[in-house]
Amino acid sequence: MHYYYYLIITSILIFLSTLFLIIKKPYNIGIGYSAIIGALLALIFNVIVFKDIIKVFDIVWDATFTFVAIIVISIILDEIGFFEWAALHIAKFADGNGRKMFIYVVILGAIVSAFFANDGAALIITPIIYEKMKALKFERKNMLPFIMAGGFIADAASLPFKISNLVNIVSSDYFDIGFFSYFINMYLPDLFSIAVSLIVLFLYFRKDIPKNYDVKLLKNPKDAIKDPFIFKFSFLILSLLLAGYFLSEFLILPISVFAIAFALIFVFLGFKSPAVNLRTVFKNAPWNIVVFSLGMYLVVFGLKNAGLTYLLGKSISYFAGFGGFVLTIYTGYLAAFVSSVMNNMPTVMINSLAIHSANLTNTMVKPSVYANVIGCDLGPKLTPIGSLATLLWLNVLERKGIKITWGYYMKVGFIITLPVLFATLLGLYLRIFLF
Repeated sequence: MHYYYYLIITSILIFLSTLFLIIKKPYNIGIGYSAIIGALLALIFNVIVFKDIIKVFDIVWDATFTFVAIIVISIILDEIGFFEWAALHIAKFADGNGRKMFIYVVILGAIVSAFFANDGAALIITPIIYEKMKALKFERKNMLPFIMAGGFIADAASLPFKISNLVNIVSSDYFDIGFFSYFINMYLPDLFSIAVSLIVLFLYFRKDIPKNYDVKLLKNPKDAIKDPFIFKFSFLILSLLLAGYFLSEFLILPISVFAIAFALIFVFLGFKSPAVNLRTVFKNAPWNIVVFSLGMYLVVFGLKNAGLTYLLGKSISYFAGFGGFVLTIYTGYLAAFVSSVMNNMPTVMINSLAIHSANLTNTMVKPSVYANVIGCDLGPKLTPIGSLATLLWLNVLERKGIKITWGYYMKVGFIITLPVLFATLLGLYLRIFLF
Protein backbone atom coordinates (compact mmCIF):
# COMPACT_ATOMS: atom_id res chain seq x y z
CA MET A 1 0.00 0.00 0.00
CA HIS A 2 2.85 2.38 0.88
CA TYR A 3 4.50 1.68 -2.50
CA TYR A 4 1.21 2.42 -4.28
CA TYR A 5 0.97 5.87 -2.64
CA TYR A 6 4.65 6.45 -3.41
CA LEU A 7 3.98 5.59 -7.08
CA ILE A 8 1.03 7.98 -7.33
CA ILE A 9 2.79 10.93 -5.66
CA THR A 10 6.12 10.43 -7.46
CA SER A 11 4.58 9.97 -10.93
CA ILE A 12 2.47 13.13 -10.49
CA LEU A 13 5.45 15.17 -9.25
CA ILE A 14 7.62 14.01 -12.17
CA PHE A 15 4.85 14.82 -14.65
CA LEU A 16 4.32 18.31 -13.19
CA SER A 17 8.08 18.96 -13.09
CA THR A 18 8.40 17.93 -16.75
CA LEU A 19 5.48 20.18 -17.65
CA PHE A 20 7.17 23.07 -15.82
CA LEU A 21 10.40 22.56 -17.79
CA ILE A 22 8.49 22.45 -21.09
CA ILE A 23 6.49 25.62 -20.38
CA LYS A 24 9.08 27.77 -18.60
CA LYS A 25 12.19 26.54 -20.49
CA PRO A 26 14.70 27.46 -17.74
CA TYR A 27 18.20 28.03 -19.14
CA ASN A 28 16.56 27.78 -22.58
CA ILE A 29 16.26 23.97 -22.30
CA GLY A 30 14.62 22.51 -25.41
CA ILE A 31 11.35 20.59 -25.08
CA GLY A 32 13.08 17.38 -26.16
CA TYR A 33 15.62 17.60 -23.33
CA SER A 34 12.84 18.46 -20.84
CA ALA A 35 10.87 15.34 -21.75
CA ILE A 36 13.96 13.12 -21.62
CA ILE A 37 14.87 14.52 -18.17
CA GLY A 38 11.35 13.59 -17.04
CA ALA A 39 11.67 10.09 -18.51
CA LEU A 40 15.04 9.56 -16.79
CA LEU A 41 13.59 10.69 -13.45
CA ALA A 42 10.70 8.25 -13.91
CA LEU A 43 13.23 5.46 -14.53
CA ILE A 44 15.53 6.48 -11.64
CA PHE A 45 12.64 6.66 -9.13
CA ASN A 46 11.23 3.34 -10.35
CA VAL A 47 7.99 4.88 -11.64
CA ILE A 48 8.70 3.04 -14.89
CA VAL A 49 10.93 0.03 -15.53
CA PHE A 50 13.01 -0.94 -18.55
CA LYS A 51 10.29 -3.18 -20.02
CA ASP A 52 7.98 -0.14 -20.08
CA ILE A 53 10.44 1.53 -22.48
CA ILE A 54 10.13 -1.51 -24.76
CA LYS A 55 6.32 -1.34 -24.54
CA VAL A 56 6.25 2.35 -25.40
CA PHE A 57 8.66 1.92 -28.32
CA ASP A 58 6.52 -0.93 -29.64
CA ILE A 59 3.47 1.36 -29.60
CA VAL A 60 5.09 4.45 -31.17
CA TRP A 61 7.87 3.31 -33.52
CA ASP A 62 5.70 3.23 -36.67
CA ALA A 63 4.28 6.69 -35.94
CA THR A 64 7.72 8.13 -35.19
CA PHE A 65 9.40 6.86 -38.37
CA THR A 66 6.40 7.93 -40.48
CA PHE A 67 6.49 11.40 -38.93
CA VAL A 68 10.19 11.89 -39.70
CA ALA A 69 9.73 10.71 -43.30
CA ILE A 70 6.74 13.01 -43.91
CA ILE A 71 8.55 16.02 -42.45
CA VAL A 72 11.60 15.35 -44.66
CA ILE A 73 9.33 15.15 -47.73
CA SER A 74 7.57 18.37 -46.67
CA ILE A 75 10.81 20.32 -46.19
CA ILE A 76 12.17 19.20 -49.58
CA LEU A 77 8.93 20.24 -51.27
CA ASP A 78 9.13 23.56 -49.44
CA GLU A 79 12.73 24.01 -50.65
CA ILE A 80 11.63 23.71 -54.30
CA GLY A 81 8.74 26.17 -53.78
CA PHE A 82 5.85 23.67 -53.87
CA PHE A 83 3.88 25.17 -50.97
CA GLU A 84 4.64 28.79 -51.87
CA TRP A 85 3.35 28.06 -55.37
CA ALA A 86 0.12 26.73 -53.86
CA ALA A 87 -0.26 29.71 -51.49
CA LEU A 88 0.31 32.22 -54.29
CA HIS A 89 -2.24 30.43 -56.46
CA ILE A 90 -4.98 30.71 -53.85
CA ALA A 91 -4.14 34.39 -53.27
CA LYS A 92 -4.39 35.03 -57.02
CA PHE A 93 -7.52 32.89 -57.30
CA ALA A 94 -9.24 34.97 -54.61
CA ASP A 95 -8.71 37.93 -56.95
CA GLY A 96 -8.25 40.62 -54.30
CA ASN A 97 -11.17 39.51 -52.11
CA GLY A 98 -9.89 39.18 -48.53
CA ARG A 99 -12.77 36.99 -47.32
CA LYS A 100 -12.38 34.60 -50.21
CA MET A 101 -8.67 34.35 -49.50
CA PHE A 102 -9.41 33.58 -45.84
CA ILE A 103 -11.60 30.67 -46.91
CA TYR A 104 -8.96 29.41 -49.36
CA VAL A 105 -6.21 29.64 -46.71
CA VAL A 106 -8.28 27.41 -44.40
CA ILE A 107 -8.90 24.94 -47.23
CA LEU A 108 -5.19 24.92 -48.18
CA GLY A 109 -4.28 24.32 -44.52
CA ALA A 110 -6.76 21.43 -44.39
CA ILE A 111 -5.29 19.81 -47.52
CA VAL A 112 -1.69 20.18 -46.35
CA SER A 113 -2.60 18.85 -42.90
CA ALA A 114 -4.34 15.81 -44.41
CA PHE A 115 -1.46 14.80 -46.67
CA PHE A 116 1.62 16.16 -44.85
CA ALA A 117 0.43 15.85 -41.22
CA ASN A 118 -0.54 18.63 -38.84
CA ASP A 119 3.08 19.17 -37.83
CA GLY A 120 4.06 19.60 -41.47
CA ALA A 121 1.26 22.11 -41.97
CA ALA A 122 2.36 24.12 -38.92
CA LEU A 123 6.01 24.00 -39.91
CA ILE A 124 5.57 24.83 -43.60
CA ILE A 125 2.35 26.79 -44.13
CA THR A 126 2.66 29.24 -41.22
CA PRO A 127 5.78 31.09 -42.47
CA ILE A 128 4.41 31.15 -46.03
CA ILE A 129 1.12 32.68 -44.89
CA TYR A 130 3.04 35.24 -42.86
CA GLU A 131 5.28 36.20 -45.79
CA LYS A 132 2.28 36.62 -48.11
CA MET A 133 0.48 38.81 -45.56
CA LYS A 134 3.65 40.85 -45.19
CA ALA A 135 3.97 41.25 -48.97
CA LEU A 136 0.36 42.44 -49.08
CA LYS A 137 1.26 45.04 -46.42
CA PHE A 138 -1.37 43.80 -43.94
CA GLU A 139 -1.30 45.24 -40.44
CA ARG A 140 -0.82 42.85 -37.51
CA LYS A 141 -4.55 42.77 -36.67
CA ASN A 142 -5.29 41.82 -40.31
CA MET A 143 -2.62 39.09 -40.26
CA LEU A 144 -3.94 37.42 -37.10
CA PRO A 145 -7.12 35.93 -38.63
CA PHE A 146 -5.08 34.12 -41.29
CA ILE A 147 -2.33 33.06 -38.90
CA MET A 148 -4.73 31.82 -36.19
CA ALA A 149 -6.90 30.06 -38.76
CA GLY A 150 -3.85 28.36 -40.28
CA GLY A 151 -2.70 27.17 -36.85
CA PHE A 152 -6.16 25.94 -35.85
CA ILE A 153 -6.97 24.07 -39.04
CA ALA A 154 -3.61 22.25 -38.91
CA ASP A 155 -5.01 20.20 -36.02
CA ALA A 156 -8.73 20.40 -36.77
CA ALA A 157 -8.28 18.93 -40.27
CA SER A 158 -5.73 16.27 -39.28
CA LEU A 159 -8.38 13.54 -39.17
CA PRO A 160 -8.94 11.89 -42.57
CA PHE A 161 -5.85 9.69 -42.96
CA LYS A 162 -3.71 7.71 -40.56
CA ILE A 163 -0.72 9.83 -41.57
CA SER A 164 -2.51 13.15 -40.96
CA ASN A 165 -1.51 13.15 -37.30
CA LEU A 166 0.91 11.10 -35.18
CA VAL A 167 -2.04 10.51 -32.83
CA ASN A 168 -3.96 8.76 -35.62
CA ILE A 169 -1.10 6.35 -36.31
CA VAL A 170 -0.55 5.43 -32.65
CA SER A 171 -4.23 4.68 -32.04
CA SER A 172 -4.74 2.85 -35.34
CA ASP A 173 -1.67 0.68 -34.82
CA TYR A 174 -2.71 -0.16 -31.26
CA PHE A 175 -6.17 -1.33 -32.37
CA ASP A 176 -4.93 -2.87 -35.67
CA ILE A 177 -6.89 -0.45 -37.87
CA GLY A 178 -5.66 -0.33 -41.47
CA PHE A 179 -5.26 2.82 -43.57
CA PHE A 180 -8.38 2.22 -45.68
CA SER A 181 -10.58 1.20 -42.71
CA TYR A 182 -9.48 4.29 -40.83
CA PHE A 183 -10.27 6.59 -43.77
CA ILE A 184 -13.73 5.08 -44.31
CA ASN A 185 -14.70 5.87 -40.74
CA MET A 186 -13.10 9.31 -40.49
CA TYR A 187 -13.81 11.07 -43.78
CA LEU A 188 -17.23 12.32 -42.61
CA PRO A 189 -16.06 13.63 -39.20
CA ASP A 190 -13.22 15.40 -41.05
CA LEU A 191 -15.67 17.13 -43.41
CA PHE A 192 -17.77 18.19 -40.41
CA SER A 193 -14.64 19.52 -38.69
CA ILE A 194 -13.47 21.54 -41.70
CA ALA A 195 -16.93 22.99 -42.43
CA VAL A 196 -17.69 24.03 -38.84
CA SER A 197 -14.12 25.27 -38.28
CA LEU A 198 -14.45 27.50 -41.32
CA ILE A 199 -17.78 28.91 -40.12
CA VAL A 200 -16.65 29.50 -36.52
CA LEU A 201 -13.27 30.96 -37.54
CA PHE A 202 -14.91 33.30 -40.05
CA LEU A 203 -17.52 34.50 -37.55
CA TYR A 204 -14.89 35.11 -34.88
CA PHE A 205 -12.40 36.98 -37.09
CA ARG A 206 -14.76 38.56 -39.64
CA LYS A 207 -14.16 42.15 -38.43
CA ASP A 208 -10.38 41.90 -38.88
CA ILE A 209 -10.34 40.15 -42.25
CA PRO A 210 -9.53 42.82 -44.86
CA LYS A 211 -12.21 43.18 -47.51
CA ASN A 212 -9.73 43.78 -50.33
CA TYR A 213 -6.03 43.51 -51.15
CA ASP A 214 -3.82 44.36 -54.11
CA VAL A 215 -3.04 41.16 -56.05
CA LYS A 216 -0.29 42.96 -57.97
CA LEU A 217 1.85 43.03 -54.81
CA LEU A 218 2.28 39.26 -55.07
CA LYS A 219 4.72 37.57 -57.44
CA ASN A 220 3.69 35.13 -60.14
CA PRO A 221 3.18 31.56 -58.74
CA LYS A 222 5.49 30.18 -61.47
CA ASP A 223 8.34 32.30 -60.10
CA ALA A 224 8.12 30.41 -56.79
CA ILE A 225 9.13 27.10 -58.42
CA LYS A 226 12.87 26.58 -57.94
CA ASP A 227 13.17 23.12 -59.51
CA PRO A 228 10.61 22.50 -62.31
CA PHE A 229 11.61 18.82 -62.71
CA ILE A 230 11.06 17.81 -59.07
CA PHE A 231 7.97 20.03 -58.94
CA LYS A 232 6.29 18.22 -61.85
CA PHE A 233 7.54 14.81 -60.72
CA SER A 234 6.31 15.37 -57.15
CA PHE A 235 2.64 15.08 -58.14
CA LEU A 236 3.25 11.55 -59.46
CA ILE A 237 5.36 10.56 -56.43
CA LEU A 238 2.79 11.87 -53.95
CA SER A 239 -0.03 10.05 -55.80
CA LEU A 240 1.93 6.80 -55.65
CA LEU A 241 2.69 7.40 -51.98
CA LEU A 242 -1.02 7.83 -51.20
CA ALA A 243 -1.78 4.65 -53.14
CA GLY A 244 0.93 2.89 -51.11
CA TYR A 245 -0.69 4.02 -47.88
CA PHE A 246 -4.02 2.50 -48.93
CA LEU A 247 -2.31 -0.70 -50.04
CA SER A 248 -0.50 -1.02 -46.71
CA GLU A 249 -3.66 -2.43 -45.08
CA PHE A 250 -4.04 -5.18 -47.66
CA LEU A 251 -0.32 -5.96 -47.79
CA ILE A 252 -0.22 -5.99 -43.95
CA LEU A 253 2.74 -3.59 -43.90
CA PRO A 254 3.36 -0.64 -41.55
CA ILE A 255 2.79 2.71 -43.26
CA SER A 256 6.28 3.82 -42.24
CA VAL A 257 7.66 1.43 -44.88
CA PHE A 258 6.01 3.46 -47.65
CA ALA A 259 6.70 6.85 -46.02
CA ILE A 260 10.42 6.09 -45.64
CA ALA A 261 10.72 4.60 -49.16
CA PHE A 262 9.21 7.68 -50.81
CA ALA A 263 11.14 10.04 -48.54
CA LEU A 264 14.32 8.38 -49.83
CA ILE A 265 13.15 9.03 -53.42
CA PHE A 266 12.76 12.72 -52.58
CA VAL A 267 16.16 12.74 -50.86
CA PHE A 268 17.73 11.22 -53.99
CA LEU A 269 16.07 13.84 -56.20
CA GLY A 270 17.11 16.55 -53.74
CA PHE A 271 20.70 15.35 -53.88
CA LYS A 272 20.70 16.03 -57.63
CA SER A 273 18.93 19.40 -57.32
CA PRO A 274 20.76 22.74 -56.93
CA ALA A 275 17.62 24.12 -55.24
CA VAL A 276 17.76 21.65 -52.34
CA ASN A 277 20.32 21.76 -49.56
CA LEU A 278 20.02 18.34 -47.91
CA ARG A 279 22.14 19.43 -44.97
CA THR A 280 19.59 22.18 -44.27
CA VAL A 281 16.71 19.72 -44.79
CA PHE A 282 17.97 17.31 -42.14
CA LYS A 283 19.08 20.12 -39.86
CA ASN A 284 15.62 21.72 -39.96
CA ALA A 285 13.78 18.45 -39.43
CA PRO A 286 12.26 18.73 -35.92
CA TRP A 287 14.24 15.92 -34.27
CA ASN A 288 13.55 17.51 -30.89
CA ILE A 289 9.87 16.74 -31.43
CA VAL A 290 10.65 13.03 -31.85
CA VAL A 291 12.70 13.05 -28.64
CA PHE A 292 9.95 15.05 -26.90
CA SER A 293 7.19 12.62 -27.85
CA LEU A 294 9.18 9.54 -26.74
CA GLY A 295 10.13 11.21 -23.45
CA MET A 296 6.58 12.36 -22.71
CA TYR A 297 5.21 8.89 -23.50
CA LEU A 298 7.46 7.45 -20.81
CA VAL A 299 6.61 10.17 -18.27
CA VAL A 300 2.88 9.59 -18.78
CA PHE A 301 3.39 5.81 -18.75
CA GLY A 302 4.42 6.37 -15.13
CA LEU A 303 0.95 7.84 -14.50
CA LYS A 304 -0.51 4.76 -16.15
CA ASN A 305 1.42 2.55 -13.76
CA ALA A 306 0.04 4.64 -10.88
CA GLY A 307 -3.55 3.79 -11.91
CA LEU A 308 -4.59 6.56 -14.33
CA THR A 309 -5.48 4.05 -17.03
CA TYR A 310 -7.71 2.14 -14.61
CA LEU A 311 -9.62 5.29 -13.60
CA LEU A 312 -10.09 6.45 -17.18
CA GLY A 313 -11.19 2.95 -18.24
CA LYS A 314 -13.80 2.82 -15.45
CA SER A 315 -15.23 6.19 -16.49
CA ILE A 316 -15.43 5.15 -20.16
CA SER A 317 -17.11 1.88 -19.17
CA TYR A 318 -19.64 3.82 -17.06
CA PHE A 319 -20.65 6.21 -19.86
CA ALA A 320 -20.89 3.34 -22.35
CA GLY A 321 -23.98 2.31 -20.38
CA PHE A 322 -25.79 5.40 -21.66
CA GLY A 323 -25.45 4.43 -25.32
CA GLY A 324 -23.31 5.23 -28.36
CA PHE A 325 -24.02 8.96 -28.56
CA VAL A 326 -23.17 9.71 -24.92
CA LEU A 327 -20.06 7.49 -25.09
CA THR A 328 -18.86 9.23 -28.27
CA ILE A 329 -19.29 12.72 -26.83
CA TYR A 330 -17.81 11.80 -23.43
CA THR A 331 -14.74 10.01 -24.82
CA GLY A 332 -14.06 12.86 -27.26
CA TYR A 333 -14.26 15.61 -24.65
CA LEU A 334 -12.32 13.51 -22.12
CA ALA A 335 -9.50 13.08 -24.64
CA ALA A 336 -9.65 16.78 -25.51
CA PHE A 337 -9.28 18.07 -21.95
CA VAL A 338 -6.65 15.51 -20.96
CA SER A 339 -4.69 16.37 -24.15
CA SER A 340 -4.83 20.07 -23.36
CA VAL A 341 -3.02 19.41 -20.07
CA MET A 342 -0.91 16.36 -20.83
CA ASN A 343 -0.18 16.84 -24.58
CA ASN A 344 -2.07 14.75 -27.11
CA MET A 345 0.75 12.31 -27.90
CA PRO A 346 0.87 10.55 -24.54
CA THR A 347 -2.87 11.08 -24.04
CA VAL A 348 -3.82 8.98 -27.05
CA MET A 349 -1.69 6.12 -25.74
CA ILE A 350 -3.08 6.30 -22.19
CA ASN A 351 -6.67 6.55 -23.43
CA SER A 352 -6.12 3.66 -25.86
CA LEU A 353 -4.92 1.50 -22.96
CA ALA A 354 -7.94 2.70 -20.94
CA ILE A 355 -10.40 1.80 -23.72
CA HIS A 356 -8.77 -1.60 -24.02
CA SER A 357 -9.17 -2.17 -20.26
CA ALA A 358 -12.80 -0.94 -20.17
CA ASN A 359 -14.18 -4.30 -21.46
CA LEU A 360 -16.55 -2.59 -23.89
CA THR A 361 -18.73 -4.50 -26.33
CA ASN A 362 -17.58 -4.57 -29.97
CA THR A 363 -20.33 -2.03 -30.79
CA MET A 364 -18.97 0.44 -28.24
CA VAL A 365 -15.24 -0.03 -28.85
CA LYS A 366 -15.36 1.52 -32.33
CA PRO A 367 -16.92 4.92 -31.41
CA SER A 368 -14.70 5.23 -28.32
CA VAL A 369 -11.51 4.56 -30.34
CA TYR A 370 -12.32 7.12 -33.02
CA ALA A 371 -13.73 9.66 -30.53
CA ASN A 372 -10.44 9.39 -28.62
CA VAL A 373 -8.54 10.24 -31.82
CA ILE A 374 -10.83 13.20 -32.56
CA GLY A 375 -10.47 14.52 -29.01
CA CYS A 376 -6.68 14.16 -29.17
CA ASP A 377 -6.57 15.90 -32.58
CA LEU A 378 -8.83 18.87 -31.74
CA GLY A 379 -8.62 19.20 -27.97
CA PRO A 380 -4.98 20.37 -27.95
CA LYS A 381 -6.14 23.71 -29.38
CA LEU A 382 -7.43 24.54 -25.88
CA THR A 383 -3.90 25.22 -24.58
CA PRO A 384 -0.53 26.01 -26.22
CA ILE A 385 1.06 22.79 -24.90
CA GLY A 386 -1.70 20.52 -26.21
CA SER A 387 0.03 19.37 -29.39
CA LEU A 388 3.44 19.29 -31.01
CA ALA A 389 1.99 21.14 -34.02
CA THR A 390 0.99 24.07 -31.79
CA LEU A 391 4.41 24.20 -30.16
CA LEU A 392 6.01 24.24 -33.63
CA TRP A 393 3.55 26.87 -34.83
CA LEU A 394 4.19 29.19 -31.88
CA ASN A 395 7.94 28.75 -32.29
CA VAL A 396 7.76 29.67 -35.99
CA LEU A 397 5.68 32.76 -35.23
CA GLU A 398 8.03 33.88 -32.46
CA ARG A 399 10.96 33.72 -34.88
CA LYS A 400 8.93 35.95 -37.21
CA GLY A 401 8.40 38.48 -34.43
CA ILE A 402 4.74 37.64 -33.74
CA LYS A 403 4.07 36.86 -30.08
CA ILE A 404 0.84 35.02 -29.29
CA THR A 405 0.17 35.23 -25.56
CA TRP A 406 -1.21 32.25 -23.64
CA GLY A 407 -4.24 34.27 -22.58
CA TYR A 408 -5.17 35.23 -26.14
CA TYR A 409 -4.48 31.74 -27.47
CA MET A 410 -6.64 30.02 -24.84
CA LYS A 411 -9.47 32.55 -25.22
CA VAL A 412 -9.65 31.91 -28.96
CA GLY A 413 -9.00 28.19 -28.43
CA PHE A 414 -11.96 27.62 -26.11
CA ILE A 415 -14.41 29.68 -28.16
CA ILE A 416 -13.53 27.90 -31.41
CA THR A 417 -12.61 24.38 -30.29
CA LEU A 418 -15.62 23.42 -28.16
CA PRO A 419 -18.31 23.80 -30.88
CA VAL A 420 -16.05 22.34 -33.60
CA LEU A 421 -15.28 19.33 -31.40
CA PHE A 422 -18.96 18.69 -30.75
CA ALA A 423 -19.83 18.92 -34.46
CA THR A 424 -16.97 16.57 -35.37
CA LEU A 425 -18.02 14.00 -32.75
CA LEU A 426 -21.58 14.29 -34.06
CA GLY A 427 -20.23 13.51 -37.53
CA LEU A 428 -18.51 10.43 -36.11
CA TYR A 429 -21.71 9.25 -34.41
CA LEU A 430 -23.67 9.68 -37.66
CA ARG A 431 -21.00 7.81 -39.63
CA ILE A 432 -20.80 4.83 -37.28
CA PHE A 433 -24.37 4.41 -36.10
CA LEU A 434 -26.51 5.77 -38.97
CA PHE A 435 -24.45 5.54 -42.17
